[in-house]
Amino acid sequence: MSVVLKSESKIIVALDYSSEDEALNFIKKVNPELCKLKIGKELFTVAGPQFVEKIVTMGFDVFLDLKFHDIPNTVMKACHAAAELGVWMVNVHALGGKTMMQAAKEGVSHSSTKLIAVTILTSMGQEDLNQIGIQTYVKDQVVNLAKLANDAGLDGVVCSAKEVSILRENLGNNFLLVTPGIRPAGNEISDQKRVMTPREAIDIGSSYLVIGRPITQSKSPIDTLEMILSNIA
Repeated sequence: MSVVLKSESKIIVALDYSSEDEALNFIKKVNPELCKLKIGKELFTVAGPQFVEKIVTMGFDVFLDLKFHDIPNTVMKACHAAAELGVWMVNVHALGGKTMMQAAKEGVSHSSTKLIAVTILTSMGQEDLNQIGIQTYVKDQVVNLAKLANDAGLDGVVCSAKEVSILRENLGNNFLLVTPGIRPAGNEISDQKRVMTPREAIDIGSSYLVIGRPITQSKSPIDTLEMILSNIA
């Protein structure tokens, strides 16, 4: 199977591995033209910033998914350090508030690193929000947080594909919408509660799709990536 890529890949592969060796074994099977790579808390904790720099030097766009949420000055310095690693994108929690997000933006202002905010985790449903004292409907809370991120000058948000349409209505076409919880047709939804197929997500306006196990556990990651890219082209 062969795919002619007309523009940058919209697929971000989640490197949900517990060791650097496992992650590198997968990375050697793909290439920067087919996908970007997401490094989260587990892999970053075991492999460290040196691993991030290694992947960047291999030519991959890296989304450093550490979801910073702390006092503004601490978050600013953390985002600055992430940008110094050469990552393509980094994120913070929108629930940290506007002042914190503005500080985060200042932290990456010397670089081309994109800064986005997490709205509501795709593993959370309405009952989960209610349990932590948030009575607002999930979609309304996502919109509120996304507007706050936009006001703070961020490039976009992480959101469920289920909220993409309403965010496009409220924030226009230039605001980046990065959507996890993406499962190719026929795949199990696992621990995600708000999911959608790649084609569906792109059709309603997702900017980038975060996909993990359907690709990382595939017998042929290249074939799986090319199949998904063909489907969303």
